[in-house]
Amino acid sequence: MSDEITLTLPDDWHLHVRDGAALFSVVPDTARRFGRAIIMPNLRPPVTTVAEAEAYAGRIREAVPAGVAFEPLMTLYLTDKTRPEEIERAVASPRVHAVKYYPAGATTNSDAGVTDLARTFDTLAVMEDHGLPLLIHGEVTDPAVDVFDREAVFIDTVLIPLLQRFPRLRVVLEHITTRQAVEFLLATEDHIAATITPHHLLLNRNALFTGGIRPHHYCLPVLKREAHRQALLEAATSGNPKFFLGTDSAPHARAAKESACGCAGIYSAHAAIELYAEAFAEAGALARLEGFASRHGPAFYGLPHNTETITLRREPWTVPERLPFGEEELVPLRAGETVGWRLV
Repeated sequence: MSDEITLTLPDDWHLHVRDGAALFSVVPDTARRFGRAIIMPNLRPPVTTVAEAEAYAGRIREAVPAGVAFEPLMTLYLTDKTRPEEIERAVASPRVHAVKYYPAGATTNSDAGVTDLARTFDTLAVMEDHGLPLLIHGEVTDPAVDVFDREAVFIDTVLIPLLQRFPRLRVVLEHITTRQAVEFLLATEDHIAATITPHHLLLNRNALFTGGIRPHHYCLPVLKREAHRQALLEAATSGNPKFFLGTDSAPHARAAKESACGCAGIYSAHAAIELYAEAFAEAGALARLEGFASRHGPAFYGLPHNTETITLRREPWTVPERLPFGEEELVPLRAGETVGWRLV
């Protein structure tokens, strides 16, 4: 097995960077590893208009280190009140590349999300006509549904009926976590795709409870059984262009994670591509990492792949216990532990 691999510069198709001073702590980690990233719009208040998205892009660019070329690809937050006219403006904007659908209450800062999909049908029809992708947090919020089943139930009860109504709608089912999601993707048309995170490739739900409750392994959708992790690993390393890289790196202050009601989210941007290399090496599929990380996503979004390259070396290094997060600190994935690959 090779101890060094060179890849076309990858992109991250699902990223949270927050706002304000936090940007200057977390954006550099992504910018050093990726050429572009789809930026999630779940700020407080959410990014619901093109004008807000373009302003947010400007703030992100200010946090990119000097001499580093990185492009934030912006999204709008879908609400019950998003109008078709705003979608027309999004299509005309070179900055906005998708619209994000959060079921209200599904995850961090999703309170303003959609309460009834029927209220968005006129807006979704315009997106379907223009080919503007809908990025979906695919979980139901019904408290009667077990938290480990919410993705599978969403696919059956929400996503399949949605695609029957809008058969040409371009969809990315984000951060998939289950065998059911993989099977669904494999049975759908090419305009339906999915992102997979490094933590869902490397961890199963035991990681939430090893040695006690591990709040820094808590994310939504939650980690699942080992059988589901294996299904995700098979999908990611298959070479199928429906599956591509999306870290869902989601920074939270340490105090917000280590609390009586800790936030959902795992910060992986500090070692994202290195962690994916670990997962692909585990599967004996390093030769397919470039497709997953650098080719499939641009092809789905209709963008050229990057022309620069990065090199990774099989060389263990220790992740810091803490990283700065604005005026606070965060605990990164693998804090105090080793990562087997290093960005050269």
